[in-house]
Amino acid sequence: MSVTAPAQVPVSGASDSVDNADALRDVTRSEAALRRFLHGLPGVDEVGAKTRAARLGTRSIKASSKVYALDLAIRMIDLTTLEGSDTPGKVRALCAKALHPGDDAPPVAAVCVYGDRVPEAVDALKGSGVHVAAVATAFPSGRAPREVKLADTRAAVAAGADEIDMVIDRGAFLSGRYGQVFEEIVATKRACGDAHLKVILETGELVTYDNVRRASWLAMLAGADFIKTSTGKISPAATLPVTLVMLEACRDFRVATGRQVGMKPAGGIRTAKDAIKYLVMVNEITGPDWLDPDWFRFGASSLLNDVLLQRRKIATGHYAGSDHVTLD
Repeated sequence: MSVTAPAQVPVSGASDSVDNADALRDVTRSEAALRRFLHGLPGVDEVGAKTRAARLGTRSIKASSKVYALDLAIRMIDLTTLEGSDTPGKVRALCAKALHPGDDAPPVAAVCVYGDRVPEAVDALKGSGVHVAAVATAFPSGRAPREVKLADTRAAVAAGADEIDMVIDRGAFLSGRYGQVFEEIVATKRACGDAHLKVILETGELVTYDNVRRASWLAMLAGADFIKTSTGKISPAATLPVTLVMLEACRDFRVATGRQVGMKPAGGIRTAKDAIKYLVMVNEITGPDWLDPDWFRFGASSLLNDVLLQRRKIATGHYAGSDHVTLD
């Protein structure tokens, strides 16, 4: 990173996003400038964030809007299997469910798999519009040399993945080596080619909400198309307060730069009720522009089944048995 003086960039209320974007480019040209900028971001009021998230979680939606909300949630799901026991047959079965969840429900947004399972997903989803996402960069730990991480990314893209979910080096971030994390995201984005890049922060390991805000901005400055809470492999994974902080970062980044970045909470979102809480939060924090699968996703493996059961309840007036949905 070359050295240049950092500029003071407003986080919100910007009147000229082009000038702000130029200033933000300046703060990424040196390690010191990047650190000063990230540590100059407003601190997160932890009590306030938790309180507001809890209040938004109590909001209800009209019955007439509930089916629309449930269908929107389905269209936002990255249906996921990330197990060492994944087989080609399991991936193909998951893709079939992604395309035809049941009860005339819409297809999901994407199927997310390990890189070596991408060919089966690509073949099963060909021409459907459902994306194929692959985790990469030594997911979930991120503990590998950079050349290995980039090779992992290139292999997944070459196999046909059009979305890459990378993990940041949390050790580097927590040690204050922000330039190293920034450069790795930039390099991974370059390795993605035309594929979209989702950057996983693993917020459960970042300790503080201030770190979540800093990591969100760092990822967006480095070119992330989406920022994502978690791998789903540690606890806590996605939470409403963490999602609130990340959504605020997405909102403020667009104000400052004119560039919109998507958001993906992942891990621990299992019920239709939970999904609706997140949709309410998106609408309240970032606004309706993000209420679209292009800008908001759920990383989930079990959420779809509960949403399908809730849709069935609305349509018939009673709950279906557990055998109404497939076991993934």
